[in-house]
Amino acid sequence: MYTTFYNLREEPFRLTSDPRFFHLAEPHAAALATVVEAVMRRKGFVLMTGPIGTGKTTVVHTALQILTERAANNHPISSAFILNPTLSREEFLEMLLSEFEITCTSTSKPARLAALQRMLLETQRKGGTSLLLVDEAHLLTPDLLEEIRLLSNADTYQEKLLQIVLCGQPELLGLLRKPELRALRQRVASSCVLRPLSLPEVRSYIAERLHSAGFRGTASPFPLPALEEIVRLTEGVPRILNLLCDACLTIGCKVHRPVIDLGIVAEAAAELGLNEIHVEPEIELRSGLAGNGTGGRAVAGDAVIGSALDLLIQAMKKRRALVPEVNEVRPEMSIKEQVTVAVNAAHEKDPAGDKVIESAVDVLVQAMKLRRTSTMEL
Repeated sequence: MYTTFYNLREEPFRLTSDPRFFHLAEPHAAALATVVEAVMRRKGFVLMTGPIGTGKTTVVHTALQILTERAANNHPISSAFILNPTLSREEFLEMLLSEFEITCTSTSKPARLAALQRMLLETQRKGGTSLLLVDEAHLLTPDLLEEIRLLSNADTYQEKLLQIVLCGQPELLGLLRKPELRALRQRVASSCVLRPLSLPEVRSYIAERLHSAGFRGTASPFPLPALEEIVRLTEGVPRILNLLCDACLTIGCKVHRPVIDLGIVAEAAAELGLNEIHVEPEIELRSGLAGNGTGGRAVAGDAVIGSALDLLIQAMKKRRALVPEVNEVRPEMSIKEQVTVAVNAAHEKDPAGDKVIESAVDVLVQAMKLRRTSTMEL
């Protein structure tokens, strides 16, 4: 264990989606803002795509955490998180009712759809939000995508009753281009694309994860030459960054090196077989905080959005630091259940944080709305 050697409280590069370690690099900030704003404004379909390992699941987890935190203050949220969408239509509907905790004794499709509709209407009547998150959405069949589109027909005259986030690899974009899915494609209200990180972003990413794990030293264990080599080997893909940095710290501890040198990076890369890994090419970010030549008002909006996101993430990290280990959280729990338990525990320790998070979400949504309006005017 290298944590003691490097003066860390815990391992900083675990391959988990713990929001405490969420770092707001530009592509992740853009994607998070897009998802939260679309859900809060009840826009219907949101699409998030990106190459393997770029942090899609982490962004979705963080968005769910933010929305659940806000729900603690009279804004109820009902959510369903589908992690494995390789299902038939019947199995998907069954899992959906289970995730939404809807009781329906009948196995007929009409009865199940009626039970789902009642839940959606009841949540909306209470001022809440119903959210369906589908990870690995590139694995969905055209038939199941059409089923999801039909579910999205549930609405009132004012708004969509079910908010749907599809998160997947770039193949999802190709799937949606199929002629038989043009009706679904037309319903995508917001989209965002994740990409690998640049050298400056990697430097901040590593520093933030070390800090979240308890590192308080004046000099990082990863000097610039090591960082440059890490970026070259990983091409800035966060998941591979985590693997390589963790391996570097493990080797560094074994050889008693407080500073990671190029030899350690090379040895760690060899252990992981990184020279054999093919990283997908960078994909251009197409939404969120990117300016796209929209002028001064859009740039000013970016600053407000960035500040609101920073406030949100810091408030969440502060709350989680108060309850770093929640005894009630068990591995067999669903992600939604784990988030709910952690949020409830944090609320008890930091009830004042509810207002901070609610205010930050409101500012974020308004800033995104105003930015979109100013972009349309230009």
